[in-house]
Amino acid sequence: MMTSNLQLTAEGKLKHFLTPEGLSSTLLTNILDKAETFFDHSASQVKIKSMPLLRDKTVVNLFFENSTRTRTTFELAAKHLGAEVVNMNIATSATSKGESLLDTIRNLESMFVDAFVVRHAVSGAAHFIAQQTASHISVINAGDGQHAHPTQAMLDMFTIRQHKKDFSHLRVAIVGDILHSRVARSEIHALNILGVKEIRVIAPKTLLPAKIETLGVTVSHDMAQGLEDIDVIIMLRLQKERMSSALLPSEKEYFQCFGLTQNRLKLAKPDAIVMHPGPINRGVEIESQVADGNQSVILQQVSNGVAVRMAVMAMAMLS
Repeated sequence: MMTSNLQLTAEGKLKHFLTPEGLSSTLLTNILDKAETFFDHSASQVKIKSMPLLRDKTVVNLFFENSTRTRTTFELAAKHLGAEVVNMNIATSATSKGESLLDTIRNLESMFVDAFVVRHAVSGAAHFIAQQTASHISVINAGDGQHAHPTQAMLDMFTIRQHKKDFSHLRVAIVGDILHSRVARSEIHALNILGVKEIRVIAPKTLLPAKIETLGVTVSHDMAQGLEDIDVIIMLRLQKERMSSALLPSEKEYFQCFGLTQNRLKLAKPDAIVMHPGPINRGVEIESQVADGNQSVILQQVSNGVAVRMAVMAMAMLS
């Protein structure tokens, strides 16, 4: 049966991973289950297993935006799977000399590559590449503009499942710069697909997209109200580099109203977990005592990123 979803093969398997939107709960759960298989729990310290599933495959990291953490975890993931990895230095590549994105892709295709991991400042860039690239190549979106960051969303879903098991009873709060956050959009789609009980977005009005409620969330402009009975708190970075105008009076005032402090954390459930996709602005979005506290799973999110990206690459490239 043919599918109109660009991300899937005719058999319904993952071919590209551009956004969680439009994918099934079964497929997202399969990604989480696959990621679990890459952990070695037999040693005294949990480690990532190396499995040569992608031996003789070549993965090209095409990062048109800087991101040390995301690029590094994709590189580690590919190497654990036995793939060759090429990191394109965009600053010195032909694109900086005027070559079009499509010409860059065509030239790389001729070098017998098997996957592109794409990070780009323009929303829809990864989707465009997936539409244009050769049929044997998989495209994985590592963040495009303000649109999507699907592997970040999935590593967060994996982290939530480690601590909370059942999504259907959870109330999740996403706090901060929703307007500029591709992570927030992917989180909302993934959480809804996996069937959480409620998603709340907490932010000042200037940092909320228009009609955000249509994505299936409840809006709050007050931390005390928004954090009540919450199981999972996802804090977002203030993305000052994407702000074209003064949307906030000051970082200090933002922290006073929307920063996660130990006192505000007490408003949520006692066993609530605290997450942040990073990088963290301490004293702006989150208090250090909370970021480093026993309810924080922020470093665990980073560790889980390697296994989840291994799962996505293996499923897409072997479909």
